[in-house]
Parts: sequence; C-alpha cells; structure tokens
Amino acid sequence: MITTLSVETRGPACHDITRQVAAWLRDGGAADGVVTLLVRHTSCSLLIQENADPDVQADLLGWLDRIAPQADHPSMSWLRHRDEGPDDMPAHLKAAVLPVSLQVPVSAGRMMLGTWQGLYLVEHRLAPHRRQVAVAFQVF
Repeated sequence: MITTLSVETRGPACHDITRQVAAWLRDGGAADGVVTLLVRHTSCSLLIQENADPDVQADLLGWLDRIAPQADHPSMSWLRHRDEGPDDMPAHLKAAVLPVSLQVPVSAGRMMLGTWQGLYLVEHRLAPHRRQVAVAFQVF
C-alpha cells in the first residue's frame, strides 16, 4: 500500500499527522509490517516526538531557531543561498539535522508508537505551504 498525505502549514510548527497515518493503515486493512514515511521537500522534516505537552514542540522549534536563525541574523552572514528569502537556507539546515523519513513497526494494523509519541511534520519555512508526505506500508 502506498499513498501521499497532504499537510497544509502556516509557518514554523509541528503538525501532528499521527491520526492521518493511523486512519490510512486502518482503512487499508494493514496487519503486521512497517510503515515508512518520506517528506517530499527539502525545507521541512518528519519527527517522532512527545504528543502530550505542546511545550515540547515549542521548545524544539525554539532550539532549531537558535542553531539556525534567519539568514539576516548577524551570526548567519556566511550563508550564500538567499534567493528564496532569509528563512530558506536556515530551513534547509534544520532539515539536515532532523530526519526526512521515518519507519514505524505496525502490529495488528496499529503503529507501535510509545504512549507519549506522535508523528509530526515539522515546518521550517515562514510562509504557508502544502507539504506532501509519501507513506508506504510493507507486510512482513
């Protein structure tokens, strides 16, 4: 089974896609296997992270901004790629340190995530985007 999920973003944020993936697995009759996700863009990421306290996502985004601030920040004067705005190259840097693909074991059609884990698309750009996540399920 293969599909593409569409995620609408409105600037930097962690977008929980756990329910979308779980529904697709359920509706497709998934059993035991593995689900693989790949974000089809170079300026956002995928992440498995805590889903109970939204401060976790806020702190993560804050940390990412500290290690890769906007290109117009004095500490980023060395950046050469600026054609798409001051948030573009920092978004690529953030995507280089976070994963762009994930694999999650599936048992009896359910992802084997921990109690406090969720799947997130992490948007790094300031402007709204429609992001595509390729999702594939493989039976063991």
